[in-house]
Amino acid sequence: MKHTSRFALAAVAAAILAMNAATAAELTGTLKKIQETGSITLGYRESSVPFSYLNSDGKPVGYAFEVCKKVAEAAKKELGLSKLDVKLQAVTSANRIPLIQNGTVDIECGSTTNSLVRQKEASFSVSYFGIQVTAAVWKNSGIKKLKDLNGKTIAVTSGTTSVALMKKFEKDNGIRLRYMMTKDFAEAMQLVANKRADAFVIDDVLLAGQIANLKNPQDFMILDDSVSVEPYGAMFRKDDSQFKTLVDKTIVGMIKSGELSKLYSTWFENPIPPKNVNLNFKMNSYTKQLFANPSDKGI
Repeated sequence: MKHTSRFALAAVAAAILAMNAATAAELTGTLKKIQETGSITLGYRESSVPFSYLNSDGKPVGYAFEVCKKVAEAAKKELGLSKLDVKLQAVTSANRIPLIQNGTVDIECGSTTNSLVRQKEASFSVSYFGIQVTAAVWKNSGIKKLKDLNGKTIAVTSGTTSVALMKKFEKDNGIRLRYMMTKDFAEAMQLVANKRADAFVIDDVLLAGQIANLKNPQDFMILDDSVSVEPYGAMFRKDDSQFKTLVDKTIVGMIKSGELSKLYSTWFENPIPPKNVNLNFKMNSYTKQLFANPSDKGI
């Protein structure tokens, strides 16, 4: 019986090895690379607060970076690896796509907009965040919607798309605005704080950062209204269906379990490192929509 058991166990072990070998042979793209190298490289941004940035110890942290780490865990489990070496690579707006294309970075989670233009060079996951281009105003201003800015003065920063978007909004809605151009976000927010402008128009998450740095942030609010929206998602190599399936499954799983909402609260509604600043940025309507109906649709 002992010999029979040994032979049976040996046969089972051989079958498992054969099955694993067959599975490995079927792997393609990034998952195949991860299995062969025993490593995955995450691309991170150094200053995209609170999505992906460096903490005081020089290590990357952030809302989107946590999503990337979750994908790495999912890849390790999917491939049955006992150990996975998670490597980190800083990326910039200029080099993030080339570093993905040449294999240096396997996945980038930051503040990258899923656009139709970028989809020609890389693939995107279902979105984990959505911005709204809108306005910051005084809470007691009486301004509740962008249309309420009719006849008022708005601060906009040179080099941004805010002017073109608001010009179109003026035309489409039959309203008139006065514009004050500024060199940067801080100057624009100060114009509103000093009541020289009625509103500052830019991406809502950027507005949250500017308000958080004011002496009286509780006196300001961000309109839950928009002239434009942009979805943020994880970016990875194009035409890699196996890896995309894993990434999407991971993010959708985080949404359905409530984990992504908790992560959102941690990074947008609570004090964050290194200065313990609280953005007090409630989830906007667009992000709620993306959570309710996960999509990898670009703009």
